[in-house]
Amino acid sequence: MAIITLTTDWGTSDYYLAAVKGTILSFLPQTTIIDISHHIPQYDLSSAAFTLRNCYRNFPSGSLHIIGVNTEESIETPHVVIHHNDHYFIGCDNGIFSMLFDEIPSEIVEIEVPQDSDLFTFSTKDRFVKVAVHILQGGYLDDLGGRRSFINQRMLFQPTVSELSIKGLVMHVDSYGNLITNIPQKLFKQVSKNRPFEIYFNAYRIKELHTQYREVDVPELVALFGSHGYLEIAINQGNAASLCGMSRNSAVYINFS
Repeated sequence: MAIITLTTDWGTSDYYLAAVKGTILSFLPQTTIIDISHHIPQYDLSSAAFTLRNCYRNFPSGSLHIIGVNTEESIETPHVVIHHNDHYFIGCDNGIFSMLFDEIPSEIVEIEVPQDSDLFTFSTKDRFVKVAVHILQGGYLDDLGGRRSFINQRMLFQPTVSELSIKGLVMHVDSYGNLITNIPQKLFKQVSKNRPFEIYFNAYRIKELHTQYREVDVPELVALFGSHGYLEIAINQGNAASLCGMSRNSAVYINFS
C-alpha cells in the first residue's frame, strides 16, 4: 500500500491541501494520505523538522514524506528527493534536512524534472506530487536528476555545557503548552554524573525529574524526558508556557552541585 504523508504550514482554511490531495489521488487512487500537521508556524523550518523527525519512523518502510514548508527553490536551495532509513522525503533543501537527520542521508537527488505548471508558487502540487508518483510507481531516483553528496546546513543553537551547568533553550511548545528544550537526555546523564541538580527558568525552580506528568499534583510543575528524548517542562493539567511566561527560545538552565 502506498503511503504519503504531508507536513505543511498551510493551515486548513484554504484550498492548498485539498488541491494536493486531489492531485495525488488522480494519479494514485489507492494511496493512503496521512496529515502529519498543517499547522506548522509559517516558514518555520525547525518546527517542521522537529515534528517530522519525531514521527516518520513510526510509518512503514517505503513511506514517502512531502514537506510543504518554504518550498520556493533557488540555485542555492534546490528541490530534492532523499532516500534515508528506508523512507523517502521530498522538499526544498533549505536546511530542513540537516535538522531532520543526524547524519548525511544515504541518497540525495536534486530534482530536475519539469513541474506540471509554468507557474512557480505551488511546487508541492505541481512538482513534488509528480516526483512522488514516479517513486511510488517503481521509478528510479536517478531518473529524477543528478546525485548530491551533501545537504544544506542550518545552524541550530546547541546547549552550552560546563562542568557545573547546562544552558539550553525551549525549542518547541506543543499544543498543551509543554516546553520541550534542546537538552537531550544523553547529555544530561553525561554532565550530571548522578549529582544533585536544579533546573531553573524565569523565577521557577525544579530539583527532581519524573517519568510521568501525574507524578506531581495538579497543577504543579514537572520536569521529565519525553518520548522525543529531550528535557520537557510541563504543568500537570496546566499550560506551562502561559503560566510560566515561557516561549520558544526562552532560556533554561541546569546547575549541578
